[in-house]
Amino acid sequence: MSKRSINGTDFTAMVLAGAEKLQQHAEHVNSLNVFPVPDGDTGTNMNLTMTAGANELKKNNTASVGQCAGVLSKGLLMGARGNSGVILSQLFRGLGRYAAQYEELNTQQFAAALQTGVDTAYKAVVKPVEGTILTVAKEAARHAVYYARRTTDITELMTEVLAKAKEALANTPELLPVLKQVGVVDSGGQGLVYIYEGFHQHLTSGSTAASAPVQGQASAPAPVKAAVLTKHENVLSSVQSSAQSQLSTEDIEFLYDMEFFINRQLGSSVKSDFDEEVFRKALSVNGDSIIVISDDETIKVHVHSKTPGEVLNLALLHGEITQIHILNMREQHRDLLSAGMDIAPMPDVFADIPEEKASVQSPAVPPADDLAPYGFIAVSSGEGISDIFRSLGVDAILAGGQTMNPSTEDFVNAISSISAKHVYILPNNSNIVLAAQQAKELLEGERDITVIPSKSIPQGISAAFAFQEEEAVDANTSNMLEAIAQVKSGQVTNAVRDTVIEELEIKSGQYIGISNSKIVAAADELLNVSKQLLTSMLENGDEIVTVLTGAETEADVTESLGSWLEETYPQVEVEVHEGGQPLYYYLFSVEP
Repeated sequence: MSKRSINGTDFTAMVLAGAEKLQQHAEHVNSLNVFPVPDGDTGTNMNLTMTAGANELKKNNTASVGQCAGVLSKGLLMGARGNSGVILSQLFRGLGRYAAQYEELNTQQFAAALQTGVDTAYKAVVKPVEGTILTVAKEAARHAVYYARRTTDITELMTEVLAKAKEALANTPELLPVLKQVGVVDSGGQGLVYIYEGFHQHLTSGSTAASAPVQGQASAPAPVKAAVLTKHENVLSSVQSSAQSQLSTEDIEFLYDMEFFINRQLGSSVKSDFDEEVFRKALSVNGDSIIVISDDETIKVHVHSKTPGEVLNLALLHGEITQIHILNMREQHRDLLSAGMDIAPMPDVFADIPEEKASVQSPAVPPADDLAPYGFIAVSSGEGISDIFRSLGVDAILAGGQTMNPSTEDFVNAISSISAKHVYILPNNSNIVLAAQQAKELLEGERDITVIPSKSIPQGISAAFAFQEEEAVDANTSNMLEAIAQVKSGQVTNAVRDTVIEELEIKSGQYIGISNSKIVAAADELLNVSKQLLTSMLENGDEIVTVLTGAETEADVTESLGSWLEETYPQVEVEVHEGGQPLYYYLFSVEP
């Protein structure tokens, strides 16, 4: 179907088709994870990210391709999960920036937009690795720029882009030896190819259909639905269930919880200009927990206030108020205490409301005198691990790990909940560091944030131990970076498929031991693998071994492992804690 340009309607349909295609094959993308662990999650992260962008586009599409690309960019940016999701969001962020000036895109403009996306994504990654989604996107965009000079047909161009993307994907094992050894193509690149297949299929037929993976790879499984993770499921409360009984109702100073939109295009006495910082400061006179997000058309407001009438009068200066929701938190507190319950989360009144108007959520910052010097956010994968972080003074804990990566928006929301001059983030997973860094960049100029690039739970715990309240930011940062560099991390889980990695033969269902991201042991018995793993990790001079037990770990195995450690390494201090983490029977930490 010949087409000389695409407008907003075309672009929206292409994106929705791409999102559907990726959703259908998310589990196949997961299956391409290099390590045969049960939580390979590239497909899940890309699917959740793309679903977030597609949902925004469903709600806020127009005939302008520039406006639609901007909506998609914002949705992807705030919904980005994991490294693959962040990179995907950056590809479309760059595309959106280029397309912003156009109502329609011809072949050369579309190719330039793809190239701008690639440039943006490469800049977002500190050390770009070839043989990944970046390579697939780069080769496809480069070919698009070349071929766009030879055709005026968008459909023909997309055919070429898809073919080049598939060719680049098939070549990823030649660029990353580990892919070739395991016999898979890059999972992120495969996810991008599925998205491009959706684009192409809409342009050629206006629909999507099942597609085959790259030649030589296993067939994709049946379609799967996108997972739905609410912010209440992602954020673990840092207080115990009895906390509300320790709070006096009268201690709730800013008792009215308010959420609403301001339509800047409507109203009888609308100010032509809107200064977000001035508005936020005005709300802070009698309020806290302030979030103000604005663009040329809409302002989204959340505030806890003593004086709701004054808040609404202030809002009316800037337009017509819609979607008003006000809750008396003292009343709710009294009711729930009388029933012996904790405060329930406030209904998410914005759940089904378009957020395309929102740019960056700007967290409320109390007056300087009320700020703590430091605040901490940590990602945790088990309640026992969460308790350890809480005991070390962590303020906000995000539920996370390989299969449930917090999004950029989750980090932004967590930062906004902390009243501190400087906020430290401990991602505790290499696949979460980019989302944390992206949240930091979004809030640059608003909050002082440092991301400590901890790549495991043991590293995060060690960093938290190294923190000293009385030290300056630079000294604390240096101490924590030094601490995580000293930690050797290990983990034990099950293999989910047969494979051979660096001459180590692994059978599906076996226990495997992983040390600093390298599989070093595989066997049929958990205790045997755990011993092999710890033996590979322990060296002369090591003094501390910490063992975090998983949700499914049996106590007798842990007892036997502890006895073996004491007998084999009498000089080593052994600490055992219930971690409660899913999928991983043990998380080990070895320190000098």
